[in-house]
Amino acid sequence: MIVVTGATGNVGRRLVETLAAAGEEVTAVSRRISAADVPEGVRTAQADLAEPAGLKTVFDGADRVFLLTSGDFMAAGGNVADVVSAARESGVRRIVLLSSQGVGSGRHAPAFETAVKESGLEWTVLRPGGFASNAFQWAPSIRADRVVAAPFADTALPVIDPLDIADVAAVALRETGHNGQTYVLTGPEPISPRQQAAAFGAALGEPVRFTELTEDEARSEMSRFMPPVVVEATLAILGSPTADERRVSPDVERVLGRPGRTFGEWAARNAAAFT
Repeated sequence: MIVVTGATGNVGRRLVETLAAAGEEVTAVSRRISAADVPEGVRTAQADLAEPAGLKTVFDGADRVFLLTSGDFMAAGGNVADVVSAARESGVRRIVLLSSQGVGSGRHAPAFETAVKESGLEWTVLRPGGFASNAFQWAPSIRADRVVAAPFADTALPVIDPLDIADVAAVALRETGHNGQTYVLTGPEPISPRQQAAAFGAALGEPVRFTELTEDEARSEMSRFMPPVVVEATLAILGSPTADERRVSPDVERVLGRPGRTFGEWAARNAAAFT
């Protein structure tokens, strides 16, 4: 059995669907989840990873786990080593961890990866860059005014479609040959905020204007829904990315045998959210 944590998010929902379609026995885990959130035949379990004492029943009978922690996990005092221990004690033998490209660049702490790598279990680490789905933040302004407002207009990064993250995770969970591997996951081409606005225009069939924010304007806007340390880290990546953060990684194509989906494909698939 495969346990998928974060099962109602952009990555987890697709992963549950993919595994179920492949005939795997799946338990979908989230703090708020019901049978309506998953395909028929998938078991659901409501659980908070920050409370590992309640995870034994979640992991019971599982041999593989996809581990995704929410942004609230650390704020709630969560310790990923406790989650890993609960999984190991329940008989889990393989963990696929959703980490971040920022661990490799030194922008984010490696504690989560360290806990998994030192667990004694089989492990695979996925380090995605920026998600294409972060563009949902522009949905209100695109719907209302057909405008995208963002800083660093022409700084291009290879954002990744969450569906590709889920597809790589499914392979790592189901197939051999991925133990001890760390995969950096990016889209197939760098794209700037100005180019993303143009991609929305193409997807919607009408122009979408781009307005460049100053760094201070962006900081003020982001501070409404991000803690200060996350705001500063995000602005640093968006405004002064390293060479590695700009680079297209070959890992998606190496694992899946095809290139990753483009941002334009993501925008076209999600156009209804912006109309």
